[in-house]
Amino acid sequence: MLQNTRLINFAGFGACVALLAYALYSQYELGLEPCPLCIFQRIAIAALGLVYLFAALHNPRGWGRRVYAFLIGLTALVAAGVAGRHLYVQHLPPGSLPSCGAPLEVLLKFTPVTQLIRKVLTGSGECSEVTWRFLGLAMPAWVLICALVLGGVGLLANSSPPRRAGFAIR
Repeated sequence: MLQNTRLINFAGFGACVALLAYALYSQYELGLEPCPLCIFQRIAIAALGLVYLFAALHNPRGWGRRVYAFLIGLTALVAAGVAGRHLYVQHLPPGSLPSCGAPLEVLLKFTPVTQLIRKVLTGSGECSEVTWRFLGLAMPAWVLICALVLGGVGLLANSSPPRRAGFAIR
């Protein structure tokens, strides 16, 4: 079905770069400041892009392809999980989340990593604001869709056995 694995992996890397480029464009050109959950989504998409890039550059055969398929699927699920959590936070009734806390930079300096992750994933008032929509969907919904599509394509491309060129004699 998906024959050129290296090309598909480079395309997956390119898609992740495009997602991150639009996130930076929306921050610096459109003036949309990212909340902590947005930052975590960016990190997850960047990690997914790196796994795609390593898979494309390595272009393994046999069980190595399955390892990359697993890593792509796992990283995509993490990205989708953070995006899903962000969507959940955005759909909570107003006032059900605590107000915005300290900026992420301050938290990084004074909070242990495990507590920081727990605090960020619980969300805050700034994470519940919807400041951008496209076709009726907020940005975390698009990240969720893209992560699931990229994960599915990466799983299919890297878990299926490579096809040999030429004719099969039966």
